Amino acid sequence: MPRLVLAVSAHPNPNGLPGSNVLQQLVDGAEAWALAIALLGAFIGAGLWAVASHTHNHQYAARGRMAALISAAAALVVGAGPGLINFFQHLGSTAR
Repeated sequence: MPRLVLAVSAHPNPNGLPGSNVLQQLVDGAEAWALAIALLGAFIGAGLWAVASHTHNHQYAARGRMAALISAAAALVVGAGPGLINFFQHLGSTAR
């Protein structure tokens, strides 16, 4: 039985796609808006958490804490996303 050895290689060219600069600007704008909205949610959640804790309203304090933590985690993921993608792309290109 013959053994088939296929070497698959892909070398993407980011400049080869027509309109790639427009796509890059769109992604950059979407990232900026997502980060701004996530940080706004974290600040609103933290404010709700502080006011509700001060007035001894435990239900709203729990909801504010949840909103602040989830929004802060979302901001962390959005902000660290490009670095994580570059890290795993570099890791994948060095793996053999």
